[in-house]
Amino acid sequence: MAPPILKLDDIFLSFGGAPLLAGAGLQVEPGDKICLVGRNGSGKSTLLKIAAGLVEAQSGEVFRHPSSTVRYLEQAPDFADYKTVAAYAEAGLGPGDDPYRVTYLLSHLGLTGEEDPKNLSGGEARRAALARVLAPEPDILLLDEPTNHLDLPTIEWLEGELQKSRSALVLISHDRRFLEKVSTATVWLDRGTSRRLDRGFAFFEAWRDQVLEAEELEQHKLGKAIEREEHWLRYGVTARRKRNMRRLGELQDMRARHRGHKGPQGAVQAAAADAQESGKLVIEADKIIKTYDERLIVAPFSIRVHRGDCIGLVGPNGAGKTTLLKMLTGQLAPDNGTVKLGTNLEIATLDQKREDLNPEDTLANYLTDGRGENLLVNGEQRHVTGYMKEFLFQPEQARTPIKNLSGGERARLMLARILSRPTNLLILDEPTNDLDIETLDLLQEIVAGFNGTVILVSHDRDFLDRTVTSTIAPANPEEPDGRWIEYAGGYSDMLAQRKGAIEERRRAEKTAEKPRAAETSAAAAEPSKGRGKLSYKQKFALENLPKEMAKAEAEIAAREKKMADPNLFAKDPASFNRLAAEMEKLRDSLTKMEEEWLQLEMLREELEG
Repeated sequence: MAPPILKLDDIFLSFGGAPLLAGAGLQVEPGDKICLVGRNGSGKSTLLKIAAGLVEAQSGEVFRHPSSTVRYLEQAPDFADYKTVAAYAEAGLGPGDDPYRVTYLLSHLGLTGEEDPKNLSGGEARRAALARVLAPEPDILLLDEPTNHLDLPTIEWLEGELQKSRSALVLISHDRRFLEKVSTATVWLDRGTSRRLDRGFAFFEAWRDQVLEAEELEQHKLGKAIEREEHWLRYGVTARRKRNMRRLGELQDMRARHRGHKGPQGAVQAAAADAQESGKLVIEADKIIKTYDERLIVAPFSIRVHRGDCIGLVGPNGAGKTTLLKMLTGQLAPDNGTVKLGTNLEIATLDQKREDLNPEDTLANYLTDGRGENLLVNGEQRHVTGYMKEFLFQPEQARTPIKNLSGGERARLMLARILSRPTNLLILDEPTNDLDIETLDLLQEIVAGFNGTVILVSHDRDFLDRTVTSTIAPANPEEPDGRWIEYAGGYSDMLAQRKGAIEERRRAEKTAEKPRAAETSAAAAEPSKGRGKLSYKQKFALENLPKEMAKAEAEIAAREKKMADPNLFAKDPASFNRLAAEMEKLRDSLTKMEEEWLQLEMLREELEG
């Protein structure tokens, strides 16, 4: 094992109340790809800043190898002394670093380098900051929410860049799929302390649940032990005084441990408030068109949205997702075509820019619209502090100005307000920004179980796959030209269908490129003959893949059953890790088989007309 190039040990930090970090640690070795996970407010960003040397711990040890270079992705970059984005990015280079790296990175991040930093949007500023920290290829790369404001093509490019990077990496992100692709180890920051799993994020949630179950069992055992000792103290036969005093001291220690145990932070408990049922047809758009400055944003596009649909909009930044969303919901009139909204619609909107928030407003005032201490949720009067608790806010925060909240807390607050209003049409524009994994789980359950209709814009592939029933995406994602297509299913389904369409087009192009001389009646009959049926190999795969998929699902279920044993990780970590690795391979294999079967089924349907 290589010696660490960065080590934080027994870190303690408090801002006056309960300690934020109480014994937390982090060890980074060359080539590590570590994801740092934990609830909003658990201290992840603070620990990363301590690692970068930007915040000083009150106690504990911080070691950085003297020869190691460290780069930290700033949330709010300072462009004050730079005339262009290129100058800002090049300032991050060290002696001997290749300046071409800046050009390469800015190009892939959608920037020219000539932009004036004063005129950058939030997303462009994040891209410039990414170019600055990636360009030197440092020994240690510390990234806090690197995918915020990035579109899907850029996120997927960044995944590949980090996977092949030689830099040791510590990253914080809410994007599950991104963490699964990039990380090889996980550090969980929980209640001020840290635990490490030497496996990527894909294995984290099962491991976390095992740890919490074991902890709960240990507390239960401790409670029973205290009961036994208290019974002895009251009714036991008097023994030697020294022995009695020792047992009394041990009982007091157990009581202190039991009282001092701080359980995990509760989960958000909420559901969308019910509204009157909307009409069956929610939105009908017929050949709508929108242009800006002679650029076609939406070419003739038609869609019918029915009650109960959950539709996702994806595409690169600037493709027109928000414009299309506003047209579909009647906020923006199309240049041509018509949009009809259904009857009895109660619309609630979560805006990606959080423009609905007044930073000077208090949490209680925002939730109640300034109407006192109560709000109406599903026809029931609720006190605002009680409702806040369901979204993990403390009663003392009721009079806190919104400007003092973190990004994740602001997102949670907006979610609390939206869910308290009766609604049957939810409009969610980048709803997953700044949410922790647990709150993302809640949002996923709310969307999946919502009785009305949902239209959402998101760059979170995992969230899309888990929630939407159809996906609207640009017909040409590399160079959006205003054409949009609706695909059945989530993001992965959309990719599979798009891949099938591309392969079909290539086959058609190859056929069209054949010399005219070959287009005799005999030659023309051959393609017709070939077009009429699948090959033997394709038929065999189409018939046997469902059996293989069922077998893989059964093997996954068998391993999940074994891993459900709460004591397995503690008793036999090697078996736990082996089962987890086997499950990962089986899931990868199952995904490939599903994609192959889907393509073959689509081909069969096409050939059969």
